[in-house]
Amino acid sequence: MAKYVGADCRLCRREGCKLFLKGERCLSGKCSFDRRAKVPGVHADTRKRTSNYGLQLREKQKVKRAYGLLEKQFKKYYEMAEKQKCGKVGENMLSFLERRLDNVVYRMGIGASRDESRQRVNHGHITVNGKRVNIPSYLVKVDDVISIKESKKDKAIFKELKDVKVILPKWLEFDLNTLTGKVIALPQRDDIDLNIQEHLIVELYSK
Repeated sequence: MAKYVGADCRLCRREGCKLFLKGERCLSGKCSFDRRAKVPGVHADTRKRTSNYGLQLREKQKVKRAYGLLEKQFKKYYEMAEKQKCGKVGENMLSFLERRLDNVVYRMGIGASRDESRQRVNHGHITVNGKRVNIPSYLVKVDDVISIKESKKDKAIFKELKDVKVILPKWLEFDLNTLTGKVIALPQRDDIDLNIQEHLIVELYSK
């Protein structure tokens, strides 16, 4: 499958905001966005005024890059949200994105970034309800129990988690002693900390 292999910090600069793609580096003085927030490219200073379509496209690109998705997969979540019988399409779409297993692992602090969390899942380190799941796009449900695989808990990278302070969203809980978490509710719009204008994405796909 195709994937982006360029510099992650370049994506933040292009979207004009921090996407927190590099974990702790994004919070340090080494963050490229803080040191050089200018849009990348030799013609960055000569860009013309952005059209409505351009604003909608940039918003979609920002969300795709934040969650590490390509177009086909991202559009699938929009189509799933569109079929929901209740709620707003944009908010339903963001809820589906938040419920991805790699994002849940990231929110619990098991991975420093979504990329690292996706790697944890791909390598079979994560279980859902006691069963190993290595599919990053797996959608968690309320009452699902997410844990680090028992045979992996003694690895140094997981032992260090007990000293990490994580601000959990209110729809998740995580016990640092047992390295086990639980989905206690579905994510709501105010649980998402990224500056996202989802209505622009809905307008783009509705054309």
